[in-house]
Amino acid sequence: MVTVGGDTPHGMTANSFASVSLDPPLLLVCVNRTAMMHGFLGDMGEFGVSVLRSGQESVARYFADARRPLGAEQFDRVDWLPGSSTGVPLITGALAHFECAVWGSYDGGDHTIFVGRLLSAQRRPDDEALLFMSGRFGQLQRQIGDAA
Repeated sequence: MVTVGGDTPHGMTANSFASVSLDPPLLLVCVNRTAMMHGFLGDMGEFGVSVLRSGQESVARYFADARRPLGAEQFDRVDWLPGSSTGVPLITGALAHFECAVWGSYDGGDHTIFVGRLLSAQRRPDDEALLFMSGRFGQLQRQIGDAA
């Protein structure tokens, strides 16, 4: 989940998110140029990422639905908290939260690659991340014992 705050908060389920650098700490999200979030990220300068856990598929589906309300009202149906550094909405119960300042943006074909400089990070221990692959949600299976 990628979110922005301000007068018109907005959320979007993203399927491209990655670590870029440790020094300085940077991460990236890829956003389609036609998505509303594209304009918000370009204007706001700050964003949040909530890495959803395996039990939060309904949240991912909700923020991927173009029929959801816009603005602050779209957050009425989910539990969220304001980020401590930026105030952006962060999804309660997520596996991890990141708050970022937009550090740069780069052409990525029909997407823009937004790179964020990490302002804060928090994570929950011992939980599984929600994954999306081949058009379906799922999770990794934990292995007990050696991976050798």
